[in-house]
Amino acid sequence: MTIEAARETDVRELRERFDAVLAGFIDRQDPQWPDGAPRGVLATLRRFVLAGGKRLRPMFCYWGWRGAGAPDSDGVVAAAAALELFHAFALIHDDIIDGSDRRRGEPSVHRVFAELHTRSAWRGDPALFGRNTALLCGDLCAAWADQMFQECGLPAGQLRSGYAVFAHMRTEVIAGQYLDLVSGVGDGSVASALTVIRMKAARYTVTRPLQIGGGLAGAEPALLAAYAEFGDPLGDAFQLRDDVLGVFGDPAVTGKSVLDDLREGKPTVMMALARSRADRAQVARLRDLFGNPSLDASGAEELRAIIVDTGALDRIEQMIRVRAEAALSALECAPLSTDAQEALAALATQTVDRNS
Repeated sequence: MTIEAARETDVRELRERFDAVLAGFIDRQDPQWPDGAPRGVLATLRRFVLAGGKRLRPMFCYWGWRGAGAPDSDGVVAAAAALELFHAFALIHDDIIDGSDRRRGEPSVHRVFAELHTRSAWRGDPALFGRNTALLCGDLCAAWADQMFQECGLPAGQLRSGYAVFAHMRTEVIAGQYLDLVSGVGDGSVASALTVIRMKAARYTVTRPLQIGGGLAGAEPALLAAYAEFGDPLGDAFQLRDDVLGVFGDPAVTGKSVLDDLREGKPTVMMALARSRADRAQVARLRDLFGNPSLDASGAEELRAIIVDTGALDRIEQMIRVRAEAALSALECAPLSTDAQEALAALATQTVDRNS
């Protein structure tokens, strides 16, 4: 077996362990569900959490632990998997805020419950019911993430060290989401957009999971700092790639519409670059089309042409390459075992070179 094939097998097996512990945790919640309360929420969340997703955050958490010299452990697998429940919370709420109707190729959670309302011919507004129910689903995922982390089975002292980073990450993500909202009605600058992706997505995807794993393992401050040197630029590259796929991706692969970000007027770095480089005619078309909730496929194609013609797409690809290279350079200098360095390098490639 080649090194690459062995690594793919390791990743697949680790993902299967994450999925197994997530399924077991959610299934154990069923007896705790109050009598008389419909179980549609549990069934919907089970499908949402287990169907799809790259499991990047649990992967980085696990290798943050291993990189600190700790051995494989079912306890750290459970703690790392808890990050996927927090991720589910973030996705569900993000889809509500963004008005996104699809996630991972399926209806987003608020659409699932809006459609249930319509099929059941219930009174009131289906969209409002869907949004309110999805808010509760997201809140439940956040509570479950905390519970699963605390019940992972690792010693209390180790848990406290990892939980401190976990708590900081939660605050950082929500502050980043608020900053994203402010950015959407603010100056729309490149600097503002870069700040949003660092707080809202970059650190939460790579740096904090690595540091949570390291904290659980009792890592020294120097290693936690090395994780940031690697994780921050890689997380930025991840989100920049996500923004490109949100406009230029294949919906059959990404599972999301390429109209959502454009209709919403999402203040991405790519759009900020396009606006800053556009000529007068292009600025006028951006003003007419970007953020228009009625944008159609033809208008989206015109926006994509402006992004390409202004050089914004090429610039974003360059930014992704520079940040990925910076991350890998930092990784080479990090005080890690060969196994951990190889695993994190493979994860870095998966994080940046992707089509979904």
